[in-house]
Amino acid sequence: MHKKVRDVMTREVASVNGSTPFRDVAEVLMAHGVSAVPVVDGEGHVIGVISEADLLRKEEFREQYYQEAYQPPLRVRLRERLGGQDTADKARGHTAAELMTAPAVTVRPYTSIVGAARLMGQKGVKRLPVVDDDGRLEGIVSRHDLLKVFVRGDDDIAREVREEIVEGALWADTSAVHVLVSNGVVTLRGRMERRSDARVLVRMTERVNGVMDVVDELGWTEDDVSG
Repeated sequence: MHKKVRDVMTREVASVNGSTPFRDVAEVLMAHGVSAVPVVDGEGHVIGVISEADLLRKEEFREQYYQEAYQPPLRVRLRERLGGQDTADKARGHTAAELMTAPAVTVRPYTSIVGAARLMGQKGVKRLPVVDDDGRLEGIVSRHDLLKVFVRGDDDIAREVREEIVEGALWADTSAVHVLVSNGVVTLRGRMERRSDARVLVRMTERVNGVMDVVDELGWTEDDVSG
């Protein structure tokens, strides 16, 4: 019911090692149509991420700019102060290890889709390398991959709600419950024995990936919910 990163991640991942030259990194990005790639060591551990932004810093800090009275743009000076690193020195690097952003923000394959989305938002990144418990690269997950979970067909949502919740997850009699789905909105109709079980059914349905809303039209015989 609750999809994990492993369910949506891309397993065929372009990566580079720390000694990959600037030009070769740029070619990898262009060849694969991506804006960033993981940097791995000889055993496949992710040691950083190098992005288009990392490469473009070399353009911002070209040596010819550092003439008398020149100051980098305000956004660059603020990034230096807030980032706690010498951006200019980093941008003079020539290999992936010298240019990359480290440590990499990574995620485990068993992390929930919601957890991965929150991490992306907190860190301000568009993709996350997926690593095993030893830090070795297993795949990559992007915002686009996560959005796929929420763009599901109504029939697919209805099938999951019926089979995994109405028929499979509750101990109560749900034989009189009917599931209708339209544009991601689930309507639950019918009758159950206890009001508390009807509440549980609604809450479980709300947590199904792709469900936009739940319309509760369930009745009950026994009101066992105080208040």
